[in-house]
Amino acid sequence: MCLSGGGYRAALFHLGALRRLNELGLLSQVDAITSVSGGSILAAHLAERIRPWPGSGTTFSGWRERVEAPFHDIAARNVRTWPILNRLLPWNWLRDSTGVETLAGQYERHVTRLRLADLPDRPRFLINATDVAFGVNWIFDSLTRDGIKGRAGDYQAGYLHPLPDWPLARAVAASSCFPPVFNPLPLRLRPEDMVDGSYRGADRGRIVAGIRLSDGGVYDNLGLEPVWKSYQVVLVSDGGGSFEPDADRGVFWRLQRYVTIVDSQARALRKRWLISNFINKELLGAYWGIRSVAVHYGQHASAYPERLVHEVISKVRTDLDAFSKAEIAVLMNHGYTLADTAIERHVRPMIEDGSLAEVTIRPTPARIPFPEWMDEPAVRQALKNSHKVLLLGRRRGPAQSTAR
Repeated sequence: MCLSGGGYRAALFHLGALRRLNELGLLSQVDAITSVSGGSILAAHLAERIRPWPGSGTTFSGWRERVEAPFHDIAARNVRTWPILNRLLPWNWLRDSTGVETLAGQYERHVTRLRLADLPDRPRFLINATDVAFGVNWIFDSLTRDGIKGRAGDYQAGYLHPLPDWPLARAVAASSCFPPVFNPLPLRLRPEDMVDGSYRGADRGRIVAGIRLSDGGVYDNLGLEPVWKSYQVVLVSDGGGSFEPDADRGVFWRLQRYVTIVDSQARALRKRWLISNFINKELLGAYWGIRSVAVHYGQHASAYPERLVHEVISKVRTDLDAFSKAEIAVLMNHGYTLADTAIERHVRPMIEDGSLAEVTIRPTPARIPFPEWMDEPAVRQALKNSHKVLLLGRRRGPAQSTAR
């Protein structure tokens, strides 16, 4: 199960999708969860709240009260403004890690107090960040090998065995410290502690000692790299940003635009690779994205129309400020209906023809989480400013939880 980056927007989109997978008994059959940025916030929340993981083919009872409602409260908090302001205080000017360390503190306070060693072997959690020094994917991997609990690192720098004694929140902060708002997280590693790295240059020690981690979406916003060679069945929930046309606004706009174009093409190539592997049956599974429309899967389930998806829902900001009840409900509805239609269109036929004989689906009818937020005019009105990123973020409103 791949949970993409995209701030709270992606996390809430994934939350709706996972609600449907839980109802169908599929979430309990997931062997590994790989996550990036906003997806990592939700993954950490799952690790905190779903203990023990339900038996294969069963559902996690109390999903709404034990998983959804607490996450609604998380998404109703602005966790990015204080780290930014704290970084601007005069005594922090020379401490370039202040912002991301403060972000980690926010996650530890509001999302999870688990340590990395508390992560289970099943499902295996793979939290992704970007190694800025080597320009590759860095993972925090919970799987126990040869009696050693997990590992952290990448194929160039090498790996720490076992996982470092960090709060899980610190790994999530590394995965979600999106630039340029947050500086990358300095690790201050001892090069001799990193093993099995492929880089053998004379400057290895200096480079490894200076490794910093940035948002996992800088390298792979879908979180595919850790699993595409080792898992046959992959489900991908993509709540990442989309590339939008825009008019020229000068030299600074162009500098930012060049980076955005490169990033957009990298994401598009990974998505095309994934879909082509599905078509050629090199991989089995399904993909759904925030710009996807349910009718494109050949289904006629109640879902949001294409224009509303493209003009409003897919443009909701990718941010970590407070999300409103309406934003939470709409994003969850969208993720729920798309996961439902994608599973029906792609996974169920594989089960029926024997390709996925080991996978089962519970015959549970779909029930949209918040049917009162399926009305297009109401959604357009409530989300008309949701695309705007406010410098100081939005205020946390009273009684934000929308769980029903």
